[in-house]
Amino acid sequence: MSKSKSLSKRQLAVLEDLFAGELDEPEVLEKHGVHPHHFEQWFAEGSFRQQFERRIARAHRESRLILARCAPLAAAKLVALTDCEKEETARKACLDIIALQSSTSPRTLPEVPTATPPKEGLPALSPETASRLLAALAKEQPKADEAGN
Repeated sequence: MSKSKSLSKRQLAVLEDLFAGELDEPEVLEKHGVHPHHFEQWFAEGSFRQQFERRIARAHRESRLILARCAPLAAAKLVALTDCEKEETARKACLDIIALQSSTSPRTLPEVPTATPPKEGLPALSPETASRLLAALAKEQPKADEAGN
């Protein structure tokens, strides 16, 4: 594994301009007099590629943070639009809410155990026995309510 060298001033300037967002890649390369082939060679160097990837990761983190900050306000505005007098606007707001909900909900449902393990000292109940007990308790409930009145 080769040691990573520090970036040149030119490489740093190119990275700065690429991530400033004012110019696209060909314009940045032209501004700094870098041939596209030479730019590709920089990517073969570990240090330039790592710095580039770090900046992309930082940009993604920043955008996620902005979206997270604005999500409650955007959700509230969407909900408010559901009461809009324009039916099409209200319909689209409803669809957006549904889409937002499905995109933010967990992809898989958590596993629910089928039966809880019996506590020590208590007998385990079969599902049939538990159903009969619940049915019996449900029948008892109205009688207890009548006695209290």
